[in-house]
Amino acid sequence: MTLTVAMSDAEIRRQAARPEVGRLRAAQHPALRLRFLEERTRGSWDVRAAGEWKRFAGWPELNTKAALAVLPEVLARLAADPEAVVGRGGWSTVGELLEWYRERAARDRALSAKRKTGIRSMIDCHLMPRIGEMRLAELNRQSLDGALMWPLQESVSLIYVRQILRVLAVAFRQALRLEMIDQNPIDGVKFSDFVQTKVKPRAARLHGMDVESLLVTLGARFEAAPAEGMLALLMLAHGTRIGETRQARWRHISLSERVWLIPAENTKTRTEHMLPLTEQACALLRRYREIQQARGKEPAILFPGRSGQPISEKAASAIFAGLGGGQWSSHDLRKLARTGWAELGVDYLIGEMLLNHTMSSIAQAYIQTSADALKREALEKWHGWLDERGFGAIHCGTVAGLTDSAELPEAAPALTPSAFLESPKGRP
Repeated sequence: MTLTVAMSDAEIRRQAARPEVGRLRAAQHPALRLRFLEERTRGSWDVRAAGEWKRFAGWPELNTKAALAVLPEVLARLAADPEAVVGRGGWSTVGELLEWYRERAARDRALSAKRKTGIRSMIDCHLMPRIGEMRLAELNRQSLDGALMWPLQESVSLIYVRQILRVLAVAFRQALRLEMIDQNPIDGVKFSDFVQTKVKPRAARLHGMDVESLLVTLGARFEAAPAEGMLALLMLAHGTRIGETRQARWRHISLSERVWLIPAENTKTRTEHMLPLTEQACALLRRYREIQQARGKEPAILFPGRSGQPISEKAASAIFAGLGGGQWSSHDLRKLARTGWAELGVDYLIGEMLLNHTMSSIAQAYIQTSADALKREALEKWHGWLDERGFGAIHCGTVAGLTDSAELPEAAPALTPSAFLESPKGRP
């Protein structure tokens, strides 16, 4: 059955639930229709020219707004050449392709919210203003260099320029893979084609010699503002990312099993990360939980924000802006931990596992059998080294002149393995 509807993505989804409807004609334009495929979450855009229907794109890869926008150009191409190939996206400018990719990335469940925001920002703030109006046929190394790459390197860091180029390259590769374009005009383009300067990692701003004074700062902050101090101390102790740490919940931690589970949805690599907890880490966590309970709460979240959710990325960044005073950032704590492990003789692969870096399947298989024990041994070495420089006074509650943790309420019972299970009915 064919229906004529006011074509929109929402209307297409509604009609997809009706198996008897096979095609939708667009009330906005009689030359446009959508055919549902066998998998009714997908469809084919067809255009009518010279009495025949021809496919020119897929849905939802090309949404309704974009399909209606490119329809006049597709019809013009067919009028000039009835045999023209119009399958693909029907785009004429780089901006049209980028709009498609921006929407696709926004709906990609494999991408974190932070990554989605970053892609949208790079497209809206840099790619669209500089090359959005450029025709696809005009895009090549020379035009890309003149309109985008060389002007960008004058105004933003080379690391960010490289990230912008990667987003552009991924957009074109995805469009080609889905047959939305006939060819990729930037296939094989590399950052080094435009900028010969080697992009160096940012230099570490915290070193081993800074640890003693750093722990004095963090210890004082832990006493004055426990959540702020604890956020930094956990990152220093385990080398975790700020996003992984700020979203921690007590149900992810088992003091009896001495493990901290970071769920896949909270990690950059989208893989579950299990960290062993040392005696020092357990003591610090118990002390922090006692402080939370002493304030009349039975906390579910280590770092609570608004509306029963963990603190936001912005709030967490503000904490480190205050702690570091512009001299160091949250990521410098992660670098400091990684450097410390190396200097203590921790195996390279174990260090990478502790950081939850993506590794090859061969590397993972090589160390799988003894990884847990080696990770625990590495953190025990690291926390012992930190203890000698002031960490022990913090987790034991013996910082000079400050309240001893023994005066606080009795420690909360250790969490059992069942604490890792999600609470029913969405409760935190």
